[in-house]
Amino acid sequence: MTAKTSSLSAHGLVAGYGSTPSINGIDLLVSPSTGAIGIIGRSGVGKTTLIKTMTGELKARGGRVNFDGATVGRLGMRDKKRFGVAVRSVAQNGFSGLDGRQTVEKAIEGELAKARKAGRATGASAEGAIAVMFLEPRFLKRTISSLSGGERQRLALAAALSTRPDILLLDEPTTALDQSLKDAVSRRLAEIVEENNIGLLVASHDLDLINRLCPTVHVLDGGTFVETGSVQELLNTPKHAVTRELALVFPETTGTFA
Repeated sequence: MTAKTSSLSAHGLVAGYGSTPSINGIDLLVSPSTGAIGIIGRSGVGKTTLIKTMTGELKARGGRVNFDGATVGRLGMRDKKRFGVAVRSVAQNGFSGLDGRQTVEKAIEGELAKARKAGRATGASAEGAIAVMFLEPRFLKRTISSLSGGERQRLALAAALSTRPDILLLDEPTTALDQSLKDAVSRRLAEIVEENNIGLLVASHDLDLINRLCPTVHVLDGGTFVETGSVQELLNTPKHAVTRELALVFPETTGTFA
């Protein structure tokens, strides 16, 4: 396992839409050395906004996001290419931004080409890349528009992993999957993250997924992290009102992780 030093960090981050920012003064570090980090909270609290700002998709309104010490919004062309393959994110809606007429094979080959150009050649084939997320070779000739939501989500995860990222940011990565696939995908993700020493940030309502992947979990409310701990600590001995609310919303979870 190769030691990795890449880091993605937020410093006093302020972000969001409208007059009131949903992210207001957050400090966060994600790297292969920090361990996997989970973000939980009420719906609409700003989890997606945080991830979009960390990846540069959304411009920060205050503070800054750094990749290996350089401001993400000001990266030069060479560093942008490196950032694009070293830091990967997967949104809840998967590959919605791509041309639906594109085949799975073409989409994955495009990701593998990006990795090669950035000096991260994996040696993987398109077939091998999608197999990581339980997609059979028959999917290669399928168009993206023909895939179900769950298939598209698994394709997005496979594409992100195909560039051998140092850092992976996931926003509700399993919502389109049935329970058996959720279990299989979460187990596979846990294995890949550990084996390849990947820094991981996961925002999700799926507390079983968060518990499986993330030893450290932040509760997001009012633009800041109001409580931090493991899923077990947060739900069995909640201290903040929002955390107590989450424990009540998911009563079957309390005690499950004891």
